[in-house]
Amino acid sequence: MEKTYYSIGEVAKMFGVNTSLIRFWENEFDIIKPHKNKKGNRMFTQHDVDNFHIIYHLVKERGFTLQGAKNKLKEKNTDYFENIQLIKTLKNLKAFLLEVKGNM
Repeated sequence: MEKTYYSIGEVAKMFGVNTSLIRFWENEFDIIKPHKNKKGNRMFTQHDVDNFHIIYHLVKERGFTLQGAKNKLKEKNTDYFENIQLIKTLKNLKAFLLEVKGNM
C-alpha cells in the first residue's frame, strides 16, 4: 500500500540524509514541488520521491555536481530515467532476496 504524502522526515530517512539536504534540493531543483499544509509542513508525493531518487542517483551515486544534475534533468532523455527506475526496482528486489535469505 502506497502513501499519498510523505513528511520531510520520512523522505530523509528513505535516502539516509538530513532533512536540511531535502530542503536544499527542493530549493535547487524545480522538479521538486511539495504541498504544504496549513502549518507549512512539506508533504511530498510519490512523484516527488521518485524525483528525489533521480537526484540522489545523479549527485550521490554518480558524483554529478548540482549544475551537472540540473543539466542532465533538462535533457529529458527518457531512456536514462527508465534506467534509473530499473535500478531502483533491482535494488528493491535485492533487498527482498537478502531478507528471504536471512529468514532461511
